[in-house]
Amino acid sequence: MTENWFGRTIEVTLGPPGHGGFCVARHDGRVMFVRHGLPGEVVRAKVTEDRGGSFCRADAVEIVSPSPDRIPQVCPISGPGGSGCCDYSHATVDAGRAMKAAVVAEQLRRIAGIDRDVTVEGLPGDDDGTRWRTRVRLGVDGAGRAGFHRFRSSTLVTDLGCPQVVAGALDGLDAERWRPGSELAVAVDGDDVRHVVEIAPAAVSRTGRRSPGRRGAAARRAAASRPRPEKVVEGTGRPHEFVSGRQWELDATGFWQAHRNAAQVYSDVVSEWADAAAGSVAWDLYGGVGVFAASVADAVGPSGRVASVEFSRRAAADGAAALADSPQIEFVPGRVERVVASLPSPSVIVLDPPRSGADKDVVSAIEATDAHRVVHIGCDPASFARDTALYRAAGFEFADMRAFDAFPLSHHVECIGLFVR
Repeated sequence: MTENWFGRTIEVTLGPPGHGGFCVARHDGRVMFVRHGLPGEVVRAKVTEDRGGSFCRADAVEIVSPSPDRIPQVCPISGPGGSGCCDYSHATVDAGRAMKAAVVAEQLRRIAGIDRDVTVEGLPGDDDGTRWRTRVRLGVDGAGRAGFHRFRSSTLVTDLGCPQVVAGALDGLDAERWRPGSELAVAVDGDDVRHVVEIAPAAVSRTGRRSPGRRGAAARRAAASRPRPEKVVEGTGRPHEFVSGRQWELDATGFWQAHRNAAQVYSDVVSEWADAAAGSVAWDLYGGVGVFAASVADAVGPSGRVASVEFSRRAAADGAAALADSPQIEFVPGRVERVVASLPSPSVIVLDPPRSGADKDVVSAIEATDAHRVVHIGCDPASFARDTALYRAAGFEFADMRAFDAFPLSHHVECIGLFVR
């Protein structure tokens, strides 16, 4: 029987970065996933989770031999026991990007069978990795205090000193008391107007309230994902955003890229790689308010068609309002895997799925079309690599890729892939 190491502090040498914001170490034949360290460092790591088996999780609580890439922690609320988001706060910007590139390359190699050098590019305006995030969602604890979730925990850090968020976004929110169990959606829009919306607590089932295991966690996630009453506290709750000279008005609780410059950069890549022909049909899957639909609409022209599929009817309505002067764009509310069979076959497909990726059903539907180009935006290296393998099995060539440091100070990275056949 494997000895339980929970609570032990073990000195280890850290190996390469892994997907999820940790470095890989080995001790007594087991793997340790150690957060808050850097490759090559010797650290004393305290085990924070051990469910038996071949691996456990740990935090680097003492740096015995530091890496030359280590810097004083940029985020005052990260580190062992702190907020879970700024997990690269202790690394230089270049070192963080190098670690992300290594993770993307490893996922492509292991899952998709592709051996490729990867470079992670910065986005404009965040040379030091701070003050780039324009949208954030805070939890509210039992005392009514807003805060950030700790890593793999429902508890909160109620110090709002996050360096990712644009200046002024969180000012004064820690002085208020909010409805316990609610959430706060904060958005600073393209006009620099702050919007704050209080989202009512989720109605959690008895299983979610009482079960500490997987069934309870699944029930809590399901409750959190259902629509809940919203109260606009500041602003209109309807931010204005801009890409390529166009304006969108959408809900503060709806989806928009978190990095203030990401939407424009991604739109430019999509427009170039889609290479849509005049009069052709294009699909924009998981289309949100239609930013990528707009980026290919001019190319297909008034004789072409862009079908933008989005599950949120509110987002689809907001997109239709913003793009009313582009009649070639049609917004189709519904689940992608259920809707695409009713659409005319495209020559180009753009898709920006959630973190879980597109998966087999959607890629199979794409395979059945006449599409010769697919531009896929993915915010998770593992699901991006899995979908890459599915495209290749469906007869597409992995023609190009760009990776962006759209989430500085964290381990997250955005990948855009071009697939052709």
